[in-house]
Amino acid sequence: MTLLDHLRRMAGNNLWSNDRLYRAVLALKPGEFEAERTSFFPSIKATLNHILAVDHLYLDFLEEGGVGASAYDDFVPFDAPPELHAAQLVVDRRLIAFCDRLSATDLDRRIVTDRREDGMIPERIGDILAHVFLHDIHHRGQVHAMLSGTSVKPPQLDEFLLDYDVKLRAKEVERLGLEI
Repeated sequence: MTLLDHLRRMAGNNLWSNDRLYRAVLALKPGEFEAERTSFFPSIKATLNHILAVDHLYLDFLEEGGVGASAYDDFVPFDAPPELHAAQLVVDRRLIAFCDRLSATDLDRRIVTDRREDGMIPERIGDILAHVFLHDIHHRGQVHAMLSGTSVKPPQLDEFLLDYDVKLRAKEVERLGLEI
């Protein structure tokens, strides 16, 4: 497996994991989504909005959209899980499409990232993608932990890469149109 293959699989994992997590979030009782909890961000709502806002920022960098830090700064948080989920699905599919368009040589190509007062910092595409996946996994883990204090059982989020787990993800992978 090449690094490009791995990053493409991680983009698919991002879609699958977010979808699985949101299916749990959509089943929360009224008030649980926005309830104050102990974590880096104070609620499931705030954490999921943060994931999406950061995805917008890095996708703008990767696609060289020119919006820069405003992609994060101007993000308007969603108040309800269905709309937030729909917006995350759009971003996840954009990330998959971006990865599908890459060549192996693109991974070392540098693109400019707007770091506000720290300036415009060139970063390798492969490093940005790795960072996005780590960031999303990190914060999904926080949502997963917060779900433990709700009426909904946290979903399993590590059944994506191994052949052993195919039977555990097959229906979702098919529903999402992923090729793994």
